[in-house]
Amino acid sequence: MAASARRTADPGKDPGRKDGEREEARYVRRRPAPPLRPLVAWYSGYRDAGVPPGTHRGLPSPYLTMIVTLDDPLVVAAHPDPRTPAGSYDTLVGGLHTAPAIVTHDGRQSGVQLALTPLGARALLGVPAGELSGLDLDGADVLGALAGELRERLLGAPGWDDRFAALDAVLSRHTRPTPERPPEVTRAWRRMLATGGRVTVSDLAREAGWSARHLNGRFREEIGLSPKEAARVVRFDRVRRLLQDAAASGRRLALADAAAGCGFYDQAHLAREFRSLAGCSPSRWLAEEGVPFRNVQAPAEDGRPDSAA
Repeated sequence: MAASARRTADPGKDPGRKDGEREEARYVRRRPAPPLRPLVAWYSGYRDAGVPPGTHRGLPSPYLTMIVTLDDPLVVAAHPDPRTPAGSYDTLVGGLHTAPAIVTHDGRQSGVQLALTPLGARALLGVPAGELSGLDLDGADVLGALAGELRERLLGAPGWDDRFAALDAVLSRHTRPTPERPPEVTRAWRRMLATGGRVTVSDLAREAGWSARHLNGRFREEIGLSPKEAARVVRFDRVRRLLQDAAASGRRLALADAAAGCGFYDQAHLAREFRSLAGCSPSRWLAEEGVPFRNVQAPAEDGRPDSAA
């Protein structure tokens, strides 16, 4: 579940300071300690208070999600797997998915989100990423007592630096030795990321020296998606970050150019994939997640200029 767009923190202030019902939003991002980086890509700390109640989409991404809340529980109104009922969580672990999770809040939310690499799932979570595919689970169901320990340590830390240091300490102690992963899967996943999802299953199978069917099975077991699904998610993650960055920075960007740069056949292909993976158009996502859309040029579905552009 990818983090939604959030307003950037003022780096000159302590985003973790508990000073009541603050009006400003807070958001910080940090890389974990070097030994953990093969397992965790980054930590994201967030704290919103006094903002309008809202909804955001936890989008498909190449990373598994772990969220440890600091105040109110995380409320998931709709999970990637529609068979999973809505629920609220103090800690949550989510696998890779190809549909958005819908998260709601009443104007107040805070926590730390960890972007876990699929190849690190066995070491940190004790299971391969394939066992979590499409799921959002209570952290205690996956991590046991560690989920409570993590939350207790984060709640007791006075600021973001202390919270991230606590995560480094607890996760480093908890990381376990794992059975050796098939090197063919490791290479295929890294090639998937390096190419931005622009590699075919047949190419990956040939490079592995496996049949496409065998590659599909082993890849899904270790990563949580088939190679074809993973390629879609990697392309989508790349283009949605490109659109988000362009909108936030004021840089003008045409969807056709974004599509061409991220490996889509054309703008129509990008629009279809966005609706499938995010549940809405790029313009609607940007508008609803709080990023001004005026700098992203895109025609509406009926061909007229987008009214928000």
